[in-house]
Amino acid sequence: MDSALFDYHLPAECIAQEPAVTRDASRLMVVNRADRTVTHTHFAAIGEHLPSNARLFRNNAAVLKARIFGTRPTGGKVECLLLQPAEDAVTWWCLLKPGKKTFQGGQFGVEGEYTAEVLEAGSNGNYRVRFHPVRVESVTDISERLGIMPLPPYIERIANDPRQTDDNERYQTVYADYDKRVAVAAPTAGLHFTPELIDELTASGATFHDLTLQVGIGTFHPIQVDQIEAHNIHREWYEIPTDAYRTLQNPEPGPRIAVGTTSVRSIEDAMRRTQNAPETCLTPSGSVQAEADIFIFPPAQFAAVDGLITNFHLPKSTLLCLVSAFLTPGSEDGIPWLMELYAEAIAHKYRFYSYGDAMLIL
Repeated sequence: MDSALFDYHLPAECIAQEPAVTRDASRLMVVNRADRTVTHTHFAAIGEHLPSNARLFRNNAAVLKARIFGTRPTGGKVECLLLQPAEDAVTWWCLLKPGKKTFQGGQFGVEGEYTAEVLEAGSNGNYRVRFHPVRVESVTDISERLGIMPLPPYIERIANDPRQTDDNERYQTVYADYDKRVAVAAPTAGLHFTPELIDELTASGATFHDLTLQVGIGTFHPIQVDQIEAHNIHREWYEIPTDAYRTLQNPEPGPRIAVGTTSVRSIEDAMRRTQNAPETCLTPSGSVQAEADIFIFPPAQFAAVDGLITNFHLPKSTLLCLVSAFLTPGSEDGIPWLMELYAEAIAHKYRFYSYGDAMLIL
């Protein structure tokens, strides 16, 4: 399948640089797959469009303040992006800027805060780094003390930008579990929910079920090969608790709505694994733990997702592939349809990407 099918032109002014004034003030495009109707509304009104007894599955991963800074022994500055833990709590795989000079120098740090040894260069431009904290106990403590939110590169921030204070709150979901500071990118479809909206939906009969997927930097990597099938999909660790997994297995009493593509990826990977090799991912308690390596693109089918809440995604991204597959499962017709929907969103001046508006696909 030609990757150019998933390309489109987005005017720069459509890329959201800041979140909506309030979370649920973002706009919402509601797409009904049965009759191909489109409704334009706001996220605060999502309850008017969700089916009765909707069961919403959301990613409760919290975003780590993963971008930290230091100095090499020569005085050169280093920017370090924490990606994921390696063999222990103080050794992490990271992206370094500059990478080669920092690797050759062997270390960097902040006096009185931490020193870091660069142990190994990985195969994907990453580096294995061992940290030695001074004032705190762990790398996550260092990041919370010194780091800033790892906003994607299309959100522009200058050094010491006052908006970074707002980012600390708004680039987290209101239901993020801070004991699970494992993500280097936000599960952005969940950013639109407020506590009040969650209470309103719960009162109307909706239920919420948490899972955790460690959103990695690979979610932003564009497809750079000509054929979709040749793309090397990134891997992300996830866990679906026992109760949530049992709820997913039951198609009743209401539709299963995934809040975000990260939730879809967790759910569909789990269903595939538990069907084919349950001993590799099911724990004794009945939860599912695995590393998602699933790549969803047309004409994929979906085992346990009946509806999807999602933002508007980058051209030639794996997320765009997933959404187009969900529009018309088992067919490639969702590709041109998604391009039509995105063109309509651009015409209606929707805001795109992480801080942008949302779609509800039913």
